[in-house]
Amino acid sequence: MSSLPDCRPLLADPDDLTLVFQPIVDLAAVRVVGYEALSRFPGTAGPGVWSAAASDCGLAAELEALAIAKALAVVPLLPADTFLTVNVSPHLLGSAPVQEALAARPNLHRVVVQLTGHTPADDLDALRRQTDALRTRGALVALDDAGSGLQQMAAVRPRLVTLDRALVTGVDTDPVRTALAEVVGEFAGRIDARLLAEGVETVAELAALTRLGVPLAQGWLLGRPASGFAPLAPEVAALVRTHAARAQVTRGVAALVRPVRQSDAGEPPSAVPPAVLVGGRGEPVALWLACPRTGAPYLAPVSLQASPTDDVAATLQRAVTRPAAQRFDPVLCTDASGAVVGLLRVEDLATAVARS
Repeated sequence: MSSLPDCRPLLADPDDLTLVFQPIVDLAAVRVVGYEALSRFPGTAGPGVWSAAASDCGLAAELEALAIAKALAVVPLLPADTFLTVNVSPHLLGSAPVQEALAARPNLHRVVVQLTGHTPADDLDALRRQTDALRTRGALVALDDAGSGLQQMAAVRPRLVTLDRALVTGVDTDPVRTALAEVVGEFAGRIDARLLAEGVETVAELAALTRLGVPLAQGWLLGRPASGFAPLAPEVAALVRTHAARAQVTRGVAALVRPVRQSDAGEPPSAVPPAVLVGGRGEPVALWLACPRTGAPYLAPVSLQASPTDDVAATLQRAVTRPAAQRFDPVLCTDASGAVVGLLRVEDLATAVARS
């Protein structure tokens, strides 16, 4: 007989599943940019035990769908310029209960669907189609790097990649963990994703991650899970700001951003390039550029996005390793919510690096 708790009474009374929200912090901007929705259950058993119980009695998808539905219901309550991360198991994403829960909110703007867990999807083509469908509804897709596998990462092409607590612990003293954090961060940059370090619990870990240029972090040091959307505590903000200054992250690309017009993607673009074509939710969908040789305007894909706090040299490296057709196109600068900030010219990035 299984010693796991029986999850059927929980599903019979959905109010027994509650949510808490852990802040996600932009280490360079020194502010909360998002929250991760975490499930809490009756008694002392942790979420992992309840998930195992749900799987044991064939209700894993139903339990996950319940958590998703509760998380999506609070999206309208999010503080301005923040997102909400909702965890979904890749192998359950296509299940009817999970799809129904996700469909309850057609507009997924400000929602990050994080594929997590240690059970990968069997059908990567189906997973790609499912995540593409979420993107068309405004969601960002994140991938838990632990146990996800390179094949799944290649299929999903996430905008966020998490650095698991197992790799964060001791990153300040263990050269192997430091090297792994650098490799994962570089890989994330190459696929136009941002790295999120999870489980930051010590000041030394925070200092090491800041020196490595990790843009996003969460953990008990930065803010514990709470029933509401807690802001960054003043003493934590001061700590992050101190380490950000020491790491000289003020050398980010923000100072090089040039303003750019925005045009509705459903209408003819502006007569004079450059411009950014945006969709109905303000998301960038294409660039309207001028050919450097002839001056003729043309449409170009958004081949690379950068945050205002991204490192100049790293952004230049990402830019010049793009396919030849887009190598010297401007880099689109967007904030944490995905809104357009402006454009970065490759020549400005190269000049800044040469002068540093």
